[in-house]
Parts: sequence; C-alpha cells; structure tokens
Amino acid sequence: MGKGKLAKFADMAAYPHVFEYPHSVAEQVPFEMRGKWREQFFKNDNPIVLELGCGRGEYTVGLGRMYPEKNFIGVDIKGARMWTGATDSLREGMTNVAFLRTNIEIIDRFFAEGEVDEIWITFPDPQMKKATKRLTSTWFMKRYQKIMVPGGLIHLKTDSPFLFTYTTYMVRDNQYPVVFQTDDLYHSNWVNEILSIKTYYEKQWLERGLTIKYIQFQLTPKTEWTEPIEDIEEDTYRSFNRSKRSAATPNEEA
Repeated sequence: MGKGKLAKFADMAAYPHVFEYPHSVAEQVPFEMRGKWREQFFKNDNPIVLELGCGRGEYTVGLGRMYPEKNFIGVDIKGARMWTGATDSLREGMTNVAFLRTNIEIIDRFFAEGEVDEIWITFPDPQMKKATKRLTSTWFMKRYQKIMVPGGLIHLKTDSPFLFTYTTYMVRDNQYPVVFQTDDLYHSNWVNEILSIKTYYEKQWLERGLTIKYIQFQLTPKTEWTEPIEDIEEDTYRSFNRSKRSAATPNEEA
C-alpha cells in the first residue's frame, strides 16, 4: 500500500536534500543558502539546472542520472508529488539532486543573480485565462532573468497547443534566440535521451494520441518586455483528474 500524504510530508521534512519554503514560510524566514547552493549544498562549482513545476521530479532525477557533472533542483509547491523524485534520488544516493518546495512566483528569493544556468518547464498548466500565471509569460521571464546567467537556456515541453503557441509569440516578440522548436517532438529529428524522459502527465497525453511540443530558447538580458497580443485559440481538452484545466496555480500542475 502506498504512503498517504501525511507520511510523505513527514519523510520530506527529514530528507537532507529537500528544502520547504512555501510562501507563508518564505515571508517570515530568509533563505540563507541563496547565492550559495554550490558552496553549501552541492559542494562543487557545476552548473545549476532548475525544473519548475517538477511534480514527481521525473526530469530532475532523470537528468541528474544522465549528467553527474551538473546540479539539478526540482521546484514545486506540491510536496506529496515531489516525494516520489525526492525518495528515488535519496535511495540512489544522488548528490547532484535537490528539491525546493515553494511557490515559483517567488523563485528569485532562493537564487542569486547568475546562479542558475538552465530552466526546464515540463507540462505546466497553460493558465489560459491569465497570462501572468503562465510559466512562460513575460511576468516570469523578468523573474528568471534575475537568477539566470545571461543567455541561459529555457526549455518548454508541453502538450498544450495554446501554451506552445503563446510561448512562440512571446519568444518572437521579445527577440529571444531560438535554439530549436517543434510542434511534434516525437516525429522530429531532435528526439534524444534527454527529451525522451517522460513525465506522468506526458504519458497520459501520449496515450490519448496528443502530440508533444518543445521549444528551447536563450534568455538574453532585457530591460523591457512585450507581452503577445494575439488572440490564441484555447485548448478544448482537459487533463485527467481535473474538472477545469486552468484552475490550479502555476506550479500545481505537472
């Protein structure tokens, strides 16, 4: 029988590589490791890669296995989901993986300028009703810029035609250099072992015959941002186990 939420939260509180700072805590307690992740936790000078809205942490753990020369941090507010990746990485003795349970809206409270090299965003809620909640909106780009190295890479992997289209417009309007993009990843020539890591939700989409979209771009420094004004057709399908796809907050999906 699987563990219940209370047991999972008890585990998480004891895990040495899990840091829990939901908004209510972050307001009261400063995060002293900000700017010192490499020095104080990872004990190396390797690049830091975030998975935002990490859910069960499939990408965080999967990438950590593939790239021991990089450091990976999964970020989400849903601790019961995060428990899976946190437990797997602990059992495997992975020293290059950590998890941060917090709200993505305040991500710059936990990382200093230039501390993050890459960001992965895997299957977030598209937040079709409110742009400022979308993890690829200009609202979030401003926050990512505060913590990333200039020109750092951002990856979006999504099933949502709405979010993919919106993101391509946002990238175009703000002149972010595109490394690669495709609206049908598994029928492109860019599938590799990294992109073939499949999250819990991605497996659902593939079983339903949906195509997976992917874009990788560089976050070059800006002082002004342009939000897309196009009227984008909304997705007509909904996620399993959700009555309204965009009802959750940004980092409650995945």
